[in-house]
Amino acid sequence: MRTAICLFTRDLRVHDNPVLQHAARADRVVPLFVLDEAVLRRSAPNRTAFLLDCLRDLRGSLRALDAGLVLRAGAPATEVARLVEEVGASEVHVAADVSAYAQVRENNLRQALTDCALLVHDAVVTAHPPGHLVPSGKDHFAVFTPYFRRWSATPLRPIAAMPEALRTPRLRTGKLPTREELCPGELSPKLPPGGETAGRDLVRRWYAEGVADYGDLDGATSRLSPYLHFGCVSPIELIDQAGDAEPERAFVRQLAWRDFHHQVLAARPTAGHRDYRPRGSRWREDPEAFQAWREGRTGIPIVDAGMRQLATEGWMHNRTRMITASFLTKTLHLDWRLGAQHFLNLLVDGDIANNNMNWQWMAGTGTDTRPNRVLNPCRQAQRYDPEGTYIRRHLPELADLPTRALHDPNRMEPEQRVARGYPPPIVDVTEANAHSRTAR
Repeated sequence: MRTAICLFTRDLRVHDNPVLQHAARADRVVPLFVLDEAVLRRSAPNRTAFLLDCLRDLRGSLRALDAGLVLRAGAPATEVARLVEEVGASEVHVAADVSAYAQVRENNLRQALTDCALLVHDAVVTAHPPGHLVPSGKDHFAVFTPYFRRWSATPLRPIAAMPEALRTPRLRTGKLPTREELCPGELSPKLPPGGETAGRDLVRRWYAEGVADYGDLDGATSRLSPYLHFGCVSPIELIDQAGDAEPERAFVRQLAWRDFHHQVLAARPTAGHRDYRPRGSRWREDPEAFQAWREGRTGIPIVDAGMRQLATEGWMHNRTRMITASFLTKTLHLDWRLGAQHFLNLLVDGDIANNNMNWQWMAGTGTDTRPNRVLNPCRQAQRYDPEGTYIRRHLPELADLPTRALHDPNRMEPEQRVARGYPPPIVDVTEANAHSRTAR
C-alpha cells in the first residue's frame, strides 16, 4: 500500500493544488503542516494570526474530504522524516518556493529522506515557475517588460482537480496552538480573516463587483495579496477567471509582477537582503526621521496616510507602498532595509520576494532601469487621490481641510496643524527632490 505525505507550506488550499492532487494518487495520503520554528522566530503577530486562520480553514476543508491536517512543530526535515517512518510513506510532495530559506529547507528534506522520494511541484506559489522563463544565455529576466511578454505568451499549467475524498491512516493530528503561544505581541486592529474560504469569497466579489473600478487610491483594489502569499488562492485560477477588459488586464499584470520578483529572487537569493545592483548608495542615519516615518508623523499627508493604514490594517495600497518607500529612500535617504523590515513586521502579505524586491526597485538598487526615479508625494497625491478621500480616511484629524492642503503640506496653515495636533513636514519635499531629474 503506497502512502504519500502532502507537505503544505505556502499552498494552504485544496482547490488547484498540484501538491495535494499528486499526493492523493497514492493509496493513502497524510496532509501535514510543520510549524517551522525557524520561520516563526522571524514572523510577526499579524502574519502569525493570519496563518492560524488559514490552518483552521484548511483543517475544515480537509475534514470535508474525510481527512485531517497533521500538525507538527520543529524543523521540517526532522518532523517529516519522523512522520515518514511512522506511517511508512514512500513519497513526500511539496511546493517549490524561491527564498534562500525555502531552498535550504528543500535541500534538508532531500538529505533527510534517504529512503523516500521527495517530489517538488512547480507553479503552485506562482503562475509560472521561476527559472522556466529565461532570456538566452541568462538565468533570469532583469527587466520586467520582456519578461511580461514571455510570461503572457506562455501557456499556464492546467488547473489541478480537487480530490473528491482522501484516504488517510489513523494517527495523532496535533492541536493548533494559539497565536499568543506562537508569536506574542500587539495585532493591527483591522486584520482580514485568513483562509481559503475567505480568499475564494473575496475572489468572487472582486471579479463580480470590484475589478471594474481598479484604479486610483480611492478605487477598488483586490486585497488578495495576503491570500496569494499564503497560497489560499491560486494565481492560475485568478488569471483564468480574468476577462479582457482593461482593469482586468491591469490586475493580471500585477500578478505578472509578482512572478517577476519571484524569478529574480530564485536566481539571486541574496537579493533579499543585499543590493541587487550596488550603486554605491550612502544611506544616512537619522533615527528621529525613521521613527516619524514609521509612526505616520512626517507631516506629508499622503505618506502618513499610507503608514497609518499599514499600522491599522496590516496592509497598504500598492501605490502608497511605492510613495512611502520612495520618501524613505530617495527623500530621507535612509537605507531601504530599514523600511523593508518595518513592512515585514506589519504586513500580512509580507514576503521576501515581493516586499524586498519592490523596496529595492524604489531604492534604485534593484531592477528599475531608472535608478534615480523619485516619486514626489505631492504630485502622487494629486494624481492618485484627487479628492483627498484616501488621506481623509486614514488621517481623520485632517478630514475637514480643503483638498489642496492635503495635497501640498506648504498650503496647510500652521494654526491648522496646531489645532489638529498634526506635525509640520520633517523635510521640504520640493527642495529634497530638486536634484533628481526623474522626480514625478
